[in-house]
Amino acid sequence: ILDKARARARVMGHKQGALFPWRTISGEECSAYYPAGSAQYHINADVAFAIRRYLDATGDMDFAWDEGLEMLIETAAFWLDLGFYNPEHDGKFCIQEVTGPDEYNVLVNNNYYTNLLARTNMEDAAALTRLLAQEDAVRVRELYERLGYDSDSLLDDWDRAAADMYLPYDEAEQLCLQDDGFLSRKPWDFAGVPRENYPLLLHYHPLVIYRHQVCKQGDMILAMYLQPEYFSLADTRRAYDFYEACTTHDSSLSASIFSVMANRLGYHARAFRYFMETARMDLDNTHHNTADGLHMANMAGTWLSLVHGYGGVTFPNHEMHISPQLPEQWEGYSFRQVWRGSLLEVQVT
Repeated sequence: ILDKARARARVMGHKQGALFPWRTISGEECSAYYPAGSAQYHINADVAFAIRRYLDATGDMDFAWDEGLEMLIETAAFWLDLGFYNPEHDGKFCIQEVTGPDEYNVLVNNNYYTNLLARTNMEDAAALTRLLAQEDAVRVRELYERLGYDSDSLLDDWDRAAADMYLPYDEAEQLCLQDDGFLSRKPWDFAGVPRENYPLLLHYHPLVIYRHQVCKQGDMILAMYLQPEYFSLADTRRAYDFYEACTTHDSSLSASIFSVMANRLGYHARAFRYFMETARMDLDNTHHNTADGLHMANMAGTWLSLVHGYGGVTFPNHEMHISPQLPEQWEGYSFRQVWRGSLLEVQVT
């Protein structure tokens, strides 16, 4: 659907690149409510991150040549048109009016998750370009020309924007901020809102939710899960403690990531509670909507909780690392991973 993503970028007023849809059937955007749908520009960086993971795991250079590089070029070029160097943030590269993974905070400036993964998207596009150019510089140049770009200037633009990407951080609180305005919103009254009023989106007008300091899911925690190499242990712990206290987990995608990160931080009781919430969501109908369909992505989250949380699988520097632990409730577990042509089986007792 890359051609339709290019067309969508033009419809949305962008002069270059491709913009993948947040919700689609055959390539066109199908979101009816844009603040919590089409505004989730991070989907471009998510697609690019999946390419990064696939190439790390497979070394599939045929894919890199035939599809991967072109997709990375077009998604990375898009950020240069969307973002700008903002004098109000010391000339840092900023991305305004987007929605991150957390749909209770919409049309925000500098969503940390979006900015971080956009930076990675541009870094990966530049790195793969330079790697493939060592093998066949003519073929790479021809691809850029076919797409209407000058490779040298685009690489320079990516290098600069990635190096100058603005990532909001509150020095006084020593806290990574989900977005520029998160701390300025009114805290949600968790103590005064009855349990039956959750999920909030079914009981309150969206504008009521958007005015408050409340999260549907772990937006900042998701960024730290995907790219832990960018965060100190202290920053990760402070962020986890802060955002856990203001997250409703109204999204079925939330508990699994909190489980993984709780394990990384040594919060073992919380990790197991979130794991069981993830694993039993449809068995116990905890979100009261299983009759409408199974939570398939949450099922994948169960696997992530086990392999990335308890198994401790991470991917620093394009490598796979394993650092397993065993919860006291289990005698053992095992999982498999295919990595660069090898089937690995990990057994933990």
